Amino acid sequence: MALKEETPKKVKERKATKAPVQKVKSSEKQLKVKLVRSLIGHPRKQREVVKGLGLRKVNSEVIRQDCPEIWGMIRKIPHLIKVEVLEKK
Repeated sequence: MALKEETPKKVKERKATKAPVQKVKSSEKQLKVKLVRSLIGHPRKQREVVKGLGLRKVNSEVIRQDCPEIWGMIRKIPHLIKVEVLEKK
């Protein structure tokens, strides 16, 4: 069977239908996230969420922007971390 080749017109149509990239507004708040419990014995998905937040060892801290994506990750592992909301000056 021969494969169909896309014509340049179809390629242009496909590019035109892509959603424009939205820039994220920088919020005034930041979150300080600290890993307070060990990951030993916890499910792999929870360990991946901790890694996604940028935490490595117990007592490691990171500062992240206050956005829904980060809060979703925090809600997955509230028993492992402490969160502090920081106000930008």
